Amino acid sequence: MGEERTGAAQEAVFRTVEREVAVMFRRGRARSAEMSRLVHPQLEGMAYSLLAHLHDCGQVRVTEVGAHFGVGKATISRQIKALEELGLVAREPDPLDGRAWLVSVTEDGARRYRRAHEARLASFRELLGGWEPAELAQFARLLARFNDTAQRQYRAPELAPEEDGTS
Repeated sequence: MGEERTGAAQEAVFRTVEREVAVMFRRGRARSAEMSRLVHPQLEGMAYSLLAHLHDCGQVRVTEVGAHFGVGKATISRQIKALEELGLVAREPDPLDGRAWLVSVTEDGARRYRRAHEARLASFRELLGGWEPAELAQFARLLARFNDTAQRQYRAPELAPEEDGTS
């Protein structure tokens, strides 16, 4: 009987975690879209995350960006092209492999990203400013652990050459 109650209680906790993570993801997608528009009014949803990744990485191959986000070459190329058309990123041939492209954030893109990022940090400071430092540190540790576990569990499979448009 005790095991049944423990199993039921654990299941209830899993359901609560699932619901709260879903709420966090929904809000995160909406917030990412807001941040994208803060960078540039013509940007859509994922653009802020893409620009953040490029800002943090420096110059990187387009295929590596796609792998990071778990999307194919065609999808990531379209998204990068939109950023490129707005002057936020630049693309150039990879000198080590003429078939590949390197992408990096332009000076204007970096400036716009930093401005939006500072606004986002200010929002987090306001949102979590009432938390005790120990609570905030524990929350950060648990989120990092959750993200590490999720990355290992849900790692996107490597695309076969025919799937990514290269041979």
